[in-house]
Amino acid sequence: MADERILVIDDDPANLKLTRVLLSSEGYLVRTAADASEALQVLKEFTPQLILVDIQLPGIDGLELTRQLRRDPTTRHVPMVGLTAYAMKGDEERILAAGLDGYISKPIDTRTVPATIASYLRKQSPSTKVNRSALATDKNLRT
Repeated sequence: MADERILVIDDDPANLKLTRVLLSSEGYLVRTAADASEALQVLKEFTPQLILVDIQLPGIDGLELTRQLRRDPTTRHVPMVGLTAYAMKGDEERILAAGLDGYISKPIDTRTVPATIASYLRKQSPSTKVNRSALATDKNLRT
């Protein structure tokens, strides 16, 4: 797990910090972004093995960002998980239809999220795993 790379996209600074600290303490290499535009910039130099995306981002929301990332050959096979405080009836269908692999309800449960993240990373196909040589080429592995 120590080399697995995660991009977390959330516009709430407290949620972003909590998620970053929690995942970093589990040994993940974590980068963060506060909105879709920043996420697209981060993805130019960071190749994640999992993307966590807030559904309610300002500007381009998390569902539209996911659709864009699914059209991009460099990110289309990366597991993507939504973060949402609005897990209502019908939301799961919208989340899955946008291309997310699932979602985590906010506020996140710090006791269960590490296992949930590990399960999404285990589901990753071998073709999407980043090899160790790619780790050396990315800049700024942690924020």
